[in-house]
Amino acid sequence: QWLSDRKKRALQRKDVDIRRRIELIQDFEMPTVSTKIKVSRDGQYIMAVGTYKPRVRCFDTYQLSQKFERCLDSEVVTFEILSDDYSKIVFLQYGRFVEFHSQHGHYYRTRIPKFGRDFSYHYPSCDLYFVGASSEVYRLNLEQGRFLNSLQTDASESNVCDINPVHFLFAMGTAEGKVECWDPRTRNRVGLLDCALSSVTADTEIEGLPSISALKFDGALSMAVGTSTGQVLLYDLRSSNPLIVKDHHYGLPIKSIQFQHQLDLIISADSRIIKMWNKDTGKIFTSMEPEHDINDVCLYPNSGMLMTANEAPKMNIYYIPVLGPAPKWCSFLDNLTEELEENPESTVYDDYKFVTRKDLENLGLAHLIGSSLLRAYMHGFFMDIRLYHKAKMMANPFAYEEYRREKIRQKIEETRAQRVQLKKLPKVNKELALKLIEEEGEEQQVARKRKQKNLPSLLKDDRFKVMFENPDFQVDEQSEEFRLLNPLVSKISEKRKRKLKILEELEAQGQEEEEEPEGKASDAESSESSDDEKGWVEEVRKQRKLLRQEEKLKRQERFKEDQQTLLKPQFFEIKEGEEFRSFKDSAKKQKLMKKTLEDRLKLEETLGTLNVSDTTVGSKQATFKLKKSEQQRKQQEAEKQHRQERKALRRSAGHLKSKRGRGRLFH
Repeated sequence: QWLSDRKKRALQRKDVDIRRRIELIQDFEMPTVSTKIKVSRDGQYIMAVGTYKPRVRCFDTYQLSQKFERCLDSEVVTFEILSDDYSKIVFLQYGRFVEFHSQHGHYYRTRIPKFGRDFSYHYPSCDLYFVGASSEVYRLNLEQGRFLNSLQTDASESNVCDINPVHFLFAMGTAEGKVECWDPRTRNRVGLLDCALSSVTADTEIEGLPSISALKFDGALSMAVGTSTGQVLLYDLRSSNPLIVKDHHYGLPIKSIQFQHQLDLIISADSRIIKMWNKDTGKIFTSMEPEHDINDVCLYPNSGMLMTANEAPKMNIYYIPVLGPAPKWCSFLDNLTEELEENPESTVYDDYKFVTRKDLENLGLAHLIGSSLLRAYMHGFFMDIRLYHKAKMMANPFAYEEYRREKIRQKIEETRAQRVQLKKLPKVNKELALKLIEEEGEEQQVARKRKQKNLPSLLKDDRFKVMFENPDFQVDEQSEEFRLLNPLVSKISEKRKRKLKILEELEAQGQEEEEEPEGKASDAESSESSDDEKGWVEEVRKQRKLLRQEEKLKRQERFKEDQQTLLKPQFFEIKEGEEFRSFKDSAKKQKLMKKTLEDRLKLEETLGTLNVSDTTVGSKQATFKLKKSEQQRKQQEAEKQHRQERKALRRSAGHLKSKRGRGRLFH
């Protein structure tokens, strides 16, 4: 996408994969997202709706280009082409609007009482059946131009609907996971299928009640139902049990179901994957996972072409020759696919180099992140191959010498492989590796006698390779668990250590022939290794006794260290404005905070700080007193004392005035 046009043309001349890409229809895309795509009955026009802004585009397959584009007032839920060409179209929109378009453009617009989710057209009576967020199915007659009596169903909401093309049976999928079948002639319900219960099998994991998200008839008797939990059920209308239950294993709602009659396939799609499987056996034929989420799938009639509406501007077109021939307006695809099969070619895209962030740090180019020289892609970046070679030459000027040295070393190793090799033990867990080698030799002897196949070795298995390379996986033989679980490991390990020492000496001396280490014979070793149960119990007791003694010594050492350390008093600082009472207050506060709200309310009610009473209307009334902080309490006490002092002063002043008055009168 970020290549220039000039670079694209140059790449197209060189790259075979790009030359194989064919733009069948010019500008076959939407501005942002495409939601639905359909083909007219005559096969000449492909119509798609999308956003943004809401619009419909019509593509003429005979001209391989766009015929017209019309913008709409609101987004389209779904649409239907009523005529053989594009002259009569019905759009169901999100604002409860139903919009009719003719050949020249917008024709008429009306509304339905509830939000619609899907609709179907009944050709014999010219009725439109709308289902949505209601228990009713609304009927709009296009011949009379008025709404007819609705069909009252038992469902709370309906998601999808379809009409059988043979006997015109109307079926609708509900939010409760059921399919109701109605006869349009009598307007009565003639059948009910509980698909939610049938979709749950032994190996199915669902989190909620499955609702019906897709519905499609095939012929007079077959019907496929898709659920919101990712299952597809194939029914025969004469039976209430599904013939096949196919799970997509993604847990996503089924968006579209199509029937392919040439190979008896069912094409089901959710937002992530398109699966093609045999409708008789359920065996997977193939599957496709596009780069972007899928909104709708359309199968071009009587061909192997598949079109998808995606959460991306580009609408994808797939051609699968096995499914059928190419359409007549692009019959050259058959010749192209035959040529591609005859001349398979593969080229390498070598203009750019993919590097990770660690590679950039090693090359000293981490400062280029965010610049135009690096293009972010997945977990790394694309950079020009010439810049990469220059940076690598500057970062490691002796790369050629290292490469030459490595090639020489590989040649020497190839010649050494013809010689007799010693047992090369890994650096980590050598004793465990030696044990595995011995056990492998014994098993090979037993397998030879019984004429059985040899089991794979753990040393050669890549899954356990790290155990013999990483020092973190080193077995600690001094740990308590190892000594208790392996009471006989000491005797066996001593013999292995002796053998390991001899092998290391042989390897150091550079001997080419492997010799059995001197000592006892293998028969004697095997006889010694098989101890009886009494010896095993004694060994366990001995190990336990040693562990107790070691623990006792550790406790004594810790006790001596505790005696030698001097305990110093610890001081705590009290915040300004707070009064220290005791350590119990903080403990009480912590204990109170751990209690539930109900317990705290009961405690405050007993202390008198909270009063809960019932009112006349049945609700609760709570009256509480706020607790005063220490600073507020001190301030109130000071104010109280100040008021008492002022009161005493006023009394003393009044007493003096009364004395003076009496003195003057007496005088």
